[in-house]
Formats: sequence, structure tokens, C-alpha cells
Amino acid sequence: MPSAASANSTENPVQIHYRTIEVQGVSVFYREAGSPDAPAVLLLHGFAASSYMFRDLIPQLARKYHVIAPDLPGFGQTTVLPGVEFNYTFDNLASVIDDFTVASGLDRFAMYVFDYGAPVGWRLAVKHPQKITAIVSQNGNAYEEGLSEGWADMRKAWAEPTAENRESLRRFNTFEMIKWQYIEGVSDTSLIPPETYQLAHAAIERIGVEAQMDLLLDYGENVKQYTQLHEFFRRYQPPTLAIWGDKDPFFIPPGAEAFKRDNPNAEVRFLDSGHFAIETHGKEIAEGMLELLGRSVTT
Repeated sequence: MPSAASANSTENPVQIHYRTIEVQGVSVFYREAGSPDAPAVLLLHGFAASSYMFRDLIPQLARKYHVIAPDLPGFGQTTVLPGVEFNYTFDNLASVIDDFTVASGLDRFAMYVFDYGAPVGWRLAVKHPQKITAIVSQNGNAYEEGLSEGWADMRKAWAEPTAENRESLRRFNTFEMIKWQYIEGVSDTSLIPPETYQLAHAAIERIGVEAQMDLLLDYGENVKQYTQLHEFFRRYQPPTLAIWGDKDPFFIPPGAEAFKRDNPNAEVRFLDSGHFAIETHGKEIAEGMLELLGRSVTT
């Protein structure tokens, strides 16, 4: 016989709403679930993904929290409105998401950051430290030692942003390379739904590869801002869980361990997975996140 809790869960499934808000000439698509009166959690996705990556996590969080997951400009269902010129830099992505949180009524929130979502979230934290209640970083880098040798071509392009060096980065947007990012380091690749990388590649093709090229070239600016971020960690010491797929080809384990250097309230866990650890270890990530939020975040 099912327990009362599981029966109630079946009878009252979490409803996820799919909405848009116009911010700075950008129609920001987002997923929302949970009571607006509950503590807020902001989920920020990364490259070759969208808020779709949180499709299973959102219902697990929404029973206790108000969960909002936007698609960053250049990704998923978010679109720049006709006639609007948008420069794809991480400063601009963060500016849009900053105004998005205001428009969404998020005065204080915990945040889950992954890949590109990390430098966006880090800018929000440095600018509005009083708003951040807790941080979950799933392969969301914050330290230079977390960057693998896989960044060699990007580093070359940052140092010398020539047309040739820019063009050398185009391969990162191909279907084959995006699929590789999902499956590399995964011991059982049958756990990765093909829709994940298919949808990501389709969005890049629809929105345009040049936006992604601009962001790859701009990523070096994130590294330059690490010093400010580390000062934020030292001063405010937010409850933090760095939960890492330890076989990520781009963000390696030393980058996760480094969180503890500046923040005594940082905990580090490793998962036997790759870059998109949420696809193979979603249960473990949800449990770790709920544990962190349960002891750190109050209404």
C-alpha cells in the first residue's frame, strides 16, 4: 500500500508554468513552479542547454520552494525582439537576468549555477550579495585551476582575438561536439536522453552560431573577475555545495575543491559522471540541494 505522502504526491503533482517576461528588449522564457510565498530558488543553465535541463529537478524542489529557471539570451526559447541589437557578452547576459529577477519579484534567492550559468550567477552575487541565500554549483567554475587543457584554443583566442582564432572555435557548436559534451565521461551513455543534445543543437542553429562564438570569445572576461568573486566568498561565506561530475572534460575537480579555500561554508561532493552530471545523477544532486536548502534557507 502506498504511503500517505506518496499518495498525496500522485494526487497533487507539481505544475510547471511556462512563461515569458520582456526585459531590455529580450523576451525571456522561463519555467516556474512552487508557491510564490516559499523561499526562492533560481536555476541557471549553461552552454548547449536551456532550462530544459532542470525538467526533473524543478518538481523535486517545488514542493518546498518557489523555483524559477530562465533560458539565458542565446539559448532555448528566449529571443531578442525584432529590431533590438543585443551584444552577446556575459555582462549583458547577467544584466538581463538581474533585471529578470527584479521583474519576477525575486528579492532573495538561492541559486543553482552550471557552466555558463555560473559567471552569470557570480555577477549577481557580487553585485547583490544580500540577495543570495545559498549556492549550488554543479560544474559551475569559479577558479582558474578548474579550467582544463580543453580551454587551450579558447585561451589562444582570448589572447589574440583574430578572425582565424575565432573561427577555430566554431567546431564547439557542431552537433557532434555538443553530443560529445553530454556523453564524455559517462560510464553508461544510455542514461543520456538524445533529446538533450538534439534540442540544444537545434536552438543554436535557430538562434545563430555567431552568438555562441561571441560568448566563447568573451568567456575570458569571466576569469578576470574571479578575484572579485573570491572576495565575495570570503566576506559573505554563503552556504555552498559544489557538486561535480568528476570526469568533466572542461571543468576539472581542482576547481570544485578550490571553493573551500575562500569559503568555510562550502562543501564539495564528486559524482562519477561528466559535464552534464544532472542527466546521470539527478537524484543525488536533488538530494544534496534539498539538504543544503533545508538547513540554510528560511522563509
